[in-house]
Amino acid sequence: MGCGASTDAPPASSGQSGGGGGGGAYAETAHQTNDPEKTAISSGIDRELDRARQQEEGKVKLLLLGAGESGKSTIFKQMRILHGSPRSDDDLRMYGVVIRSNVIVAIRKLCTHLRNLGLEDSLAQEPAPDGEDGPESMTPRQAYDELIAHLVDNTASVSEDMLQNGDSNANPRDWVGQSPRAGLAANNDAKQFLQHVNAIRILWQSKTMKEVWSKRAAVNVIDGHKEYFQDIQRIASPSFKPTTQDILLARVRTTQVVMERYRIDGIDFEMYDVGGQRSERRKWIDCFDHVDAVIFVAALSEYDQTLAEAKRTNRMVEALELFRSVCNNRAFANTSIMLFLNKKDIFAEKILYSDIAAQRPFYDYAGPPKDFDHGVLYFIQKFKDCLIDDEFNDSFIHVTCATDTNNSKSRSGCPMVSSYLS
Repeated sequence: MGCGASTDAPPASSGQSGGGGGGGAYAETAHQTNDPEKTAISSGIDRELDRARQQEEGKVKLLLLGAGESGKSTIFKQMRILHGSPRSDDDLRMYGVVIRSNVIVAIRKLCTHLRNLGLEDSLAQEPAPDGEDGPESMTPRQAYDELIAHLVDNTASVSEDMLQNGDSNANPRDWVGQSPRAGLAANNDAKQFLQHVNAIRILWQSKTMKEVWSKRAAVNVIDGHKEYFQDIQRIASPSFKPTTQDILLARVRTTQVVMERYRIDGIDFEMYDVGGQRSERRKWIDCFDHVDAVIFVAALSEYDQTLAEAKRTNRMVEALELFRSVCNNRAFANTSIMLFLNKKDIFAEKILYSDIAAQRPFYDYAGPPKDFDHGVLYFIQKFKDCLIDDEFNDSFIHVTCATDTNNSKSRSGCPMVSSYLS
């Protein structure tokens, strides 16, 4: 049975024998004995089964599909913010560890990219930031050397590690601390974040790092994590407690089917989130049964990026092919499909320096460069071209920013689905 499937409970029966459901068997016995008490119990069971069946039939089941890092899980988290229960302290501590780990993952990639771009000499010319003094003062090149030695090449000696790390015990005043739910790797990264936060801060502020950041597409750094770097001192603070925005930006790879339930305007919704990487898609088939609507999420900003799991494959091309296979899948022949073109904010920023037509798969883009509207319309047409059936209604296409709660209130999926299905 698929994760989105439902099975009707067997109807009560007073005229069948053997193999029947519990309620029906009880009813048959009750009618045979003419016992008023047993008959009343049987009728109650029948009513409860009928109520449960009607409740199951009244649910709207939504399935989030799309390639990895397109923003599916962010939309999933937005739905909980808008319509679900608040996060527990245990949840927040887990996200605190994940956020600090996300910074370490990003700075590793950026340091490696800086080296591959041959910008180390340029970095060495930069002085220490203004106002920096005391034992923690260092130049951007010194900060870079520290991070390379400890986080990338792992060439720091044992004595250097002991000097850098000091007391190996966690700060008892740190609210986040550690979280078993985040996993061993994330906890280790979060610990390294606190050990090297000063070096990360100084390197991030350098002019050279700004150049590296503008070329981040080559190493698949999460665009939204720029906000973490800009607010790094708050994240390193012992009193740090993740905000709603922090949680939305946090990157946790989805490796299993996750389901949340919501009740909105008197309608029960079930939303399913699945992993988008190629290795996770074999699990999708288990979610195809009895789905009322599919929300397919593609990131507009990934037109110049490649897959983390297949470096030669353009991410937008992958999303288009995936959309083609989903829309033309017989399992969804009678299912509403909505297209969310996500990360419009990053797309608007990126087209100012990364030309759509300069990307080999999109050489046919004929619109003006650096033009948001023409770029969006171009990609909308690319997705429409994937359809065998040309009757894909424009009202099912939405250009979104999943990390913007105000934007998601008007495009959160559930209210739209209920109107589309009515």
